Amino acid sequence: MAHRSGALVLFLAGAAFAQTAVKSALDKPTLEAYLRHLNMWNPQVAVEISDPKPSKLDGFLDVRVRASLGARSIETDYMVTKDGRKIVQANVYEIDKSPFQEDVAKLKLDGAPSQGKPNSLLTVAVFSDFQCTYCQALAKTLRENLLKTYPDKVQLVFKDMPLDSLHPWARTAAAAGRCVYQSSAEKFWVYHDWIFDKQGEITAENLKAKVVEWAGQNGIDGLRLGACMEQPETLALVEKSAAEGRALRVGSTPTMFINGRRVPGSVPWPDLKNLLDLELAHAEACCSIELSPAKPAAGTKGSQ
Repeated sequence: MAHRSGALVLFLAGAAFAQTAVKSALDKPTLEAYLRHLNMWNPQVAVEISDPKPSKLDGFLDVRVRASLGARSIETDYMVTKDGRKIVQANVYEIDKSPFQEDVAKLKLDGAPSQGKPNSLLTVAVFSDFQCTYCQALAKTLRENLLKTYPDKVQLVFKDMPLDSLHPWARTAAAAGRCVYQSSAEKFWVYHDWIFDKQGEITAENLKAKVVEWAGQNGIDGLRLGACMEQPETLALVEKSAAEGRALRVGSTPTMFINGRRVPGSVPWPDLKNLLDLELAHAEACCSIELSPAKPAAGTKGSQ
């Protein structure tokens, strides 16, 4: 009897070991449970895990994990060994390419409102939301300082990224901006400054009326602009820009890309200038980042 009891204990111990041994980070529930514990994500945090994809490094698979709580989200890339036993969180760089090459390849600047000199040593692309107060602050900082400080060495590019869950009129305001830009590239920046300045006065209910009134005061056909704001083609342009932001894992606005370097938030000018100076010195000493210069959309005049 004792012999049988001992055998049973060994069998149960072996079964428990087998259950432990089959744990794999390639199993989504297993990986989610591990990351929830690691990052202290409570049950209210939604977790999405991508299917594994081939990695740049031999012996690994790439897995992207998105954690979100309400309108806030973060995406993180992990590398998992092919046996599922180990997880690595790291950046992989190729020494002969920009460390920001992956994001540079995803930045599409053609057809976006821009100021400054195309093919500049510095390219500052900003994903922004007209209803966002932090975007308002950064816009003021950039407009007052950027071109004045680097008149022949920078291009500023505006990208729409309305956060609908937080800002009910941001997408419509972005559509209006697209229509102004199609009418006049120069007047887009007048609209840009005006709508940020009037942010506190605008609501979802009065936005269109205020935009049409502004258009009449600035030599733009208000009726035509009002109709353009509601066109599916206009809304599709806004969504295309927002989709590019999501592909770049932009989780909040404003988010800048300075020669491909991700810089989130509204950065005070002294700190931003230090960063721009470093990027400029690198570009002058080494090599410029090959970002496609922003070109005016069809039917617009080039910006100054």
